Amino acid sequence: MPASPTNSPSPARRSVLGAAAASVPALLALSGPAVAVPPAVTTRKPRLPGGGDLGPNVIVFDPSMSGIQARLDEIFKRQESAQFGTGRYALLFKPGTYHGLNAQIGFYTAVAGLGLSPDDTTINGDVTVDAGWFDGNATQNFWRSAENLALVPVNGTNRWAVSQAAPFRRMHVRGGLNLAPTGYGWASGGYIADSRVDGEVGPYSQQQWYTRDSAVGGWRNAVWNMVFSGVEGAPAQSFPEPPYTTLQTTPLSREKPFLYLDGAEYKVFLPELRTNARGVSWGSGTPRGTSVPLSRFYVARPGVSAATLNQALDEGLHLLFTPGIYHLDRTVEVRRAGTVVLGLGYATLIPDNGVTALKVADVDGVRLAGLLIDAGPVNSPTLLEIGPQGAAADHSADPITVQDVFIRIGGAGPGKATTSMVVNSRHTIVDHTWVWRADHGDGVGWETNRADYGVRVNGADVLATGLFVEHFNKYDVQWYGERGRTIFYQNEKAYDAPNQAAIQNGAMKGFAAYRVDDSVTTHEAWGLGSYCYYNVDPSIVQHHGFAAPTKPGVKFHHLLVVSLGGKGQYERVINDTGAPTSGTSTIPSKVVSYP
Repeated sequence: MPASPTNSPSPARRSVLGAAAASVPALLALSGPAVAVPPAVTTRKPRLPGGGDLGPNVIVFDPSMSGIQARLDEIFKRQESAQFGTGRYALLFKPGTYHGLNAQIGFYTAVAGLGLSPDDTTINGDVTVDAGWFDGNATQNFWRSAENLALVPVNGTNRWAVSQAAPFRRMHVRGGLNLAPTGYGWASGGYIADSRVDGEVGPYSQQQWYTRDSAVGGWRNAVWNMVFSGVEGAPAQSFPEPPYTTLQTTPLSREKPFLYLDGAEYKVFLPELRTNARGVSWGSGTPRGTSVPLSRFYVARPGVSAATLNQALDEGLHLLFTPGIYHLDRTVEVRRAGTVVLGLGYATLIPDNGVTALKVADVDGVRLAGLLIDAGPVNSPTLLEIGPQGAAADHSADPITVQDVFIRIGGAGPGKATTSMVVNSRHTIVDHTWVWRADHGDGVGWETNRADYGVRVNGADVLATGLFVEHFNKYDVQWYGERGRTIFYQNEKAYDAPNQAAIQNGAMKGFAAYRVDDSVTTHEAWGLGSYCYYNVDPSIVQHHGFAAPTKPGVKFHHLLVVSLGGKGQYERVINDTGAPTSGTSTIPSKVVSYP
């Protein structure tokens, strides 16, 4: 890219200045008393380089290498139970065929192929998530991913027993896919996108799941809430029993950016926007979109300052965060249209001193992907802002996308934030996020990791596909923008409310899990579930899971609320509609449509 102007003089100009400087002592000697010499010409910081090494925690495998299984096992041993540890890894496989591997995937580990299509990189073996570390309970198998690979499972079926923040993207399973842990213990997932499973998907014990723009050979069962949009082979819509919500297409989607190899050169592929999408984006072998060479990215390593990150952005570079933990003493600000901010291996941003970690201007086509934002101990008013307050530009032709960007408050230590994610820009697509106020780990308590609000949407025409938001002290999701749409929502209310008074919302018992403001005239949502587990005070009553104005343009399809083991109760599902939860049994109360 051409260099931008700086205060540095040209070579010719430098030679003239150098000659003049050399004559200064002689001139001073002739002129008598010493005089002050003007300060040297100041220069801006040197321009930052693009590209570069991906760092020690990006491990790249080649089919000709020996010892791959041993390396995979070594990393899994470190990460298997390190739920709040500091290790971060990206395991990348060059195109080709690999034999006899079982890549077990632990916390903060991303495994991906480096081809342009998943079929460019084939593993004759498995990419596995199970729950042996947690006695067969998969409800805490968070923060891990598999992308852009073809698998030929050893026994015909690959196991991927995950819960939140564990995407399965751009995968081709030449066999079946089992989403439950060994022994069929509890599981609370999950998300599949742009993937093809030739055989049957068996969720078994999975409580809920969202699958987007994919193809499956069959789907075995449903527990509480299974949602499909644009999925070839999906079961027919049948909510409330079995609880399948099936949309033939996804209104808008644009797949996540991904790193790949073009010969020996690393590039990032930017998939194009699809309207009324159905099936995988790579069906013909070559996805549609554009490529950006790694030389146009500032490759960030842990320890870099926020000032340097902002300098890179101001110089027109994209950002690639290599695996690790990044402390930010100021906000990283994305101001340029079309900027890509991509994290590898669950790169984690921690705002210090109460700043907002990341802000995006009201510009076209910014893509944020593959990041974990972890609240710091000093309260941040927000952690992620998409567009400034009052943003009004039309981005329908080139929306901002937020994909696999996860937010955590507490768990790894005390953290606080008033509102985690604010979406002000119109037409933003939020595709798979888990915004989580921790209910376990370190720094957890009703006030210790205080976080009143999860997601607030102010912008019009915003689409959320795969929205997971849990445990906030007040509202989990608040929607103020017109013409908003959500396809799949999963929520748990805060476990740790000390008593009824702590969640009282004026005359209302509790804050809704998902609230559409009374000012909104048009909104639509499909496949939403809210669960309560008030284990500190099981007598707490939550009036409803969902709140919205009763207007013709505000429509909800397929809602449910569940009391887990009778720890707290819901009186209604949405507004004053729907039966109360059952008392002591974990049985959903459902509403097929509202109003």
